[in-house]
Amino acid sequence: MKIAVRTGRTSSHIRALAGVVSAAAILLPVVLPLAPTPALAWKIVYDPTNYTQNLLSAARALEQIKNQVTSLQNEAQMLLNQAKNLTSLPTSMLSQIEGNFSEMKSLVNEADQLAYNVQNIDAQFNATYRDFASGDRSATQLISSAQQRWQQSVSAFEHALKAGATAVTNIEGTQRQTSELVDASQSAVGVLQATQAGNQLLAVQAAQFADLTSMLAAQGRAEALEHSRRAAAQEQAREQFSRFVAGSGYSSSSVRMFHD
Repeated sequence: MKIAVRTGRTSSHIRALAGVVSAAAILLPVVLPLAPTPALAWKIVYDPTNYTQNLLSAARALEQIKNQVTSLQNEAQMLLNQAKNLTSLPTSMLSQIEGNFSEMKSLVNEADQLAYNVQNIDAQFNATYRDFASGDRSATQLISSAQQRWQQSVSAFEHALKAGATAVTNIEGTQRQTSELVDASQSAVGVLQATQAGNQLLAVQAAQFADLTSMLAAQGRAEALEHSRRAAAQEQAREQFSRFVAGSGYSSSSVRMFHD
């Protein structure tokens, strides 16, 4: 009797436990998906098309950056070139060139009497070379005029010699200035330096032309005065001879120089 009771109670326990297990088995598929999934469990998906598009976009962005860098480099180089073009020439010969001009100008101004003055030349030339043979002048005045013409001629030749000597003296300075300016022009870093060197070279040439012009003018003046002096001397000799003949009552006669 006791054994039967125990067996019945055990069977009921077994059936109860089986029911619990069955219920757990039914609920397990629903509960397990709700549990948190570890990070490593996510699946990584590779899309070749998207990767290619991203790579092309990065390449285009890199190319744009490269172009911007090149543009900035070109602008910087352009600014450097502009700065070079605005750089002044360190060599200046203007003071020396002006000194050459002043030296020759001072020499030209030393010409006395019949100088390089157009307004005074007519009056002085007429009084010395044309009106000297008028009948109202005495012999003393004629001699004084002849002496004055001789002094003018000698002074003009002396002035011509000084002008030639000054021009020759300036040749050495002109050669030095030209050499320095040519070197500066060849080593110029910009347009402004090359232009300034060229302008100074033109100034040197202008100084040379001024020396040559002054020398030729002095020589021409000396030659003109000398020719005028000779012409005046011939005219004065004719006038004095006419006065001598008219004042002494001279008459021609035969002269016998040798005796047989």
